[in-house]
Amino acid sequence: MIPGHYPNDPLSVAEIWIGESRSVAIATVIETWGSAPRPVGSHLVVDADGNFEGSVSGGCVEGAVVTAAIDVIAMGGPRILDFGVEDETAWRVGLSCGGRILIYIERLG
Repeated sequence: MIPGHYPNDPLSVAEIWIGESRSVAIATVIETWGSAPRPVGSHLVVDADGNFEGSVSGGCVEGAVVTAAIDVIAMGGPRILDFGVEDETAWRVGLSCGGRILIYIERLG
């Protein structure tokens, strides 16, 4: 283990991956409303190969976030994803808990 790094901390993992010259994106929960599986400030880091660490929601929502993060790595620009029960997408990806989450994704390094 690298001093000052924590193996299950997404920010530490991102720093390690960047040090390994991997392309990395970070997804952050920036807003929640109602019932949400993870609090504001939760992180998920993703590399260009789809490896990931952390959590922003759980279930199929995370799969959609990983896919969007890979797109952000390829395209370079940030993105905001909005999942909520009123959105048909939320039911498709598994956020049927009655809440809403906004997730900001940006490329690092």
